[in-house]
Amino acid sequence: MRASIVRIGNSQGIRIPKVVLEQTQLEGEVELEVKDREILIRAVSKPRQDWAQKFKAMAEKGDDKLLDSSSIDQTSWDKEEWEWK
Repeated sequence: MRASIVRIGNSQGIRIPKVVLEQTQLEGEVELEVKDREILIRAVSKPRQDWAQKFKAMAEKGDDKLLDSSSIDQTSWDKEEWEWK
Protein backbone atom coordinates (compact mmCIF):
# COMPACT_ATOMS: atom_id res chain seq x y z
CA MET A 1 0.00 0.00 0.00
CA ARG A 2 1.31 3.46 -0.84
CA ALA A 3 0.63 6.95 0.44
CA SER A 4 0.78 10.02 -1.76
CA ILE A 5 2.56 13.33 -1.12
CA VAL A 6 0.49 16.46 -1.82
CA ARG A 7 1.37 20.15 -1.89
CA ILE A 8 -0.23 22.26 0.85
CA GLY A 9 0.74 25.91 0.46
CA ASN A 10 4.52 26.13 0.87
CA SER A 11 4.65 22.74 2.59
CA GLN A 12 3.93 19.18 1.58
CA GLY A 13 1.60 16.74 3.22
CA ILE A 14 1.11 13.02 3.06
CA ARG A 15 -2.19 11.29 2.50
CA ILE A 16 -2.36 8.10 4.52
CA PRO A 17 -4.96 5.53 3.47
CA LYS A 18 -7.80 5.01 5.96
CA VAL A 19 -7.03 1.30 6.33
CA VAL A 20 -3.47 2.12 7.47
CA LEU A 21 -4.74 4.62 10.06
CA GLU A 22 -7.23 2.03 11.32
CA GLN A 23 -4.51 -0.62 11.61
CA THR A 24 -2.14 1.69 13.50
CA GLN A 25 -4.91 3.40 15.53
CA LEU A 26 -3.19 6.75 14.92
CA GLU A 27 -5.37 9.81 15.45
CA GLY A 28 -4.95 13.42 16.56
CA GLU A 29 -1.38 14.61 17.03
CA VAL A 30 1.57 12.46 16.02
CA GLU A 31 5.34 12.73 16.41
CA LEU A 32 7.67 12.63 13.42
CA GLU A 33 11.26 11.41 13.60
CA VAL A 34 13.79 11.21 10.81
CA LYS A 35 16.04 8.16 11.10
CA ASP A 36 18.35 6.83 8.39
CA ARG A 37 16.56 8.84 5.67
CA GLU A 38 13.18 7.45 6.78
CA ILE A 39 10.29 9.22 8.46
CA LEU A 40 8.84 7.48 11.52
CA ILE A 41 5.31 8.47 12.53
CA ARG A 42 4.03 7.53 15.99
CA ALA A 43 1.38 8.57 18.46
CA VAL A 44 2.30 11.46 20.75
CA SER A 45 3.73 10.06 23.96
CA LYS A 46 1.85 11.18 27.08
CA PRO A 47 3.64 9.39 29.93
CA ARG A 48 1.54 10.94 32.73
CA GLN A 49 -1.86 10.65 31.11
CA ASP A 50 -3.26 8.05 33.53
CA TRP A 51 -1.63 9.25 36.75
CA ALA A 52 -4.93 10.49 38.24
CA GLN A 53 -6.47 7.01 37.99
CA LYS A 54 -3.30 5.39 39.37
CA PHE A 55 -3.20 7.76 42.37
CA LYS A 56 -6.90 7.16 43.04
CA ALA A 57 -6.35 3.38 42.99
CA MET A 58 -3.36 3.75 45.35
CA ALA A 59 -5.45 5.82 47.79
CA GLU A 60 -8.28 3.26 47.71
CA LYS A 61 -5.79 0.52 48.64
CA GLY A 62 -4.14 2.68 51.33
CA ASP A 63 -0.93 2.49 49.35
CA ASP A 64 -0.34 6.25 49.24
CA LYS A 65 1.57 6.67 52.49
CA LEU A 66 5.14 7.93 52.74
CA LEU A 67 7.66 5.11 52.86
CA ASP A 68 10.11 7.04 55.01
CA SER A 69 8.11 9.41 57.18
CA SER A 70 11.15 10.08 59.40
CA SER A 71 12.77 12.00 56.55
CA ILE A 72 10.25 14.82 56.92
CA ASP A 73 10.73 15.38 60.65
CA GLN A 74 11.53 19.00 61.30
CA THR A 75 14.51 20.04 63.34
CA SER A 76 14.33 22.75 65.98
CA TRP A 77 15.91 25.11 63.44
CA ASP A 78 13.08 24.31 60.98
CA LYS A 79 10.46 24.97 63.63
CA GLU A 80 11.93 28.04 65.31
CA GLU A 81 14.28 29.87 62.91
CA TRP A 82 13.12 29.20 59.36
CA GLU A 83 11.12 32.01 57.73
CA TRP A 84 9.40 32.08 54.38
CA LYS A 85 9.96 35.35 52.55
